[in-house]
Amino acid sequence: MSVAKAPPRFGRFEILQLLGRGGMAEVYKARIVEGTRAGQVIALKRLAPKLAADPEAVDLFTVEADVSRLLKHPNIVEVLEAGVVGEMYYLAMEYVDGRDLGMVLARCRERKIFLPVPFALYIVRRVLDALAYAHEARGPTGLHLNIIHCDVSPSNLFISRLGEIKLGDFGIAKVRSMGGDSNETLWGKLAYLAPEQLDRGPLTPRVDLWGSALALYEILGNQRTFQGSNTEQLQQAVRHGQIQPLEELRKDLPSGLAHVLRRALNRDPDKRYQTAAEFSDALKPFHDEMVGEALGIASVVRGLFKQ
Repeated sequence: MSVAKAPPRFGRFEILQLLGRGGMAEVYKARIVEGTRAGQVIALKRLAPKLAADPEAVDLFTVEADVSRLLKHPNIVEVLEAGVVGEMYYLAMEYVDGRDLGMVLARCRERKIFLPVPFALYIVRRVLDALAYAHEARGPTGLHLNIIHCDVSPSNLFISRLGEIKLGDFGIAKVRSMGGDSNETLWGKLAYLAPEQLDRGPLTPRVDLWGSALALYEILGNQRTFQGSNTEQLQQAVRHGQIQPLEELRKDLPSGLAHVLRRALNRDPDKRYQTAAEFSDALKPFHDEMVGEALGIASVVRGLFKQ
């Protein structure tokens, strides 16, 4: 009789399953096998081995740990610990059992269906709750941290099986009180960068509100706000391109919602909503909270993936 092979070990973690791999890191579903959290399933994020000797990459990775461990909010993925095994840097994070918004939207496009408007507003308003908290977060001594996420995009927004909405990946967050510099290398997903990020202008929390508005447009319209066949075209679209009116993509929008979104996507940061709370308040009149709530979105996501 064959004996089941034990899961591979990484320090005090058992690696259970690869969840995803990007240019900077790989993420695994893992189980803690030692210590007070033994038995807990977590998401284990490891810096790609080829970047272990790259100071900038290591800096970004450790900033994510430093920032995230200061943030405790129901709509933010919690970082439990960070460390090094051998020469590999890792983060042990809360495991969100569900899907990221990018996967959900891809399935919607595949099936040619729209998410109901109340669910779109529920998702984005919970993200705005997370951002309102992060933007005002203070350190242990009371120092305002001035956190800006800088990469609010569908692949960083997670929907659990219970309908919880979680904002993750603070790896490129700018924390000015920790020495963050807006003139550093441009990071983030190009299609979701605010115009001032592309132009390396001063970064403010309004870049995160721009990302939230793009996510809302994409959920409601079933397509990205900006598209291009190459980097140059995409940059030009973000800087100067016309945004297709949402009313042309969808006929069941509540009257006035497209106007709110147009303001949120104004290329002049001073003409957008200035805080996450202000943007959320502008969306509130259109949000039927009896329909757009956790159990409802959980049911829709299960249906999309036949879970």
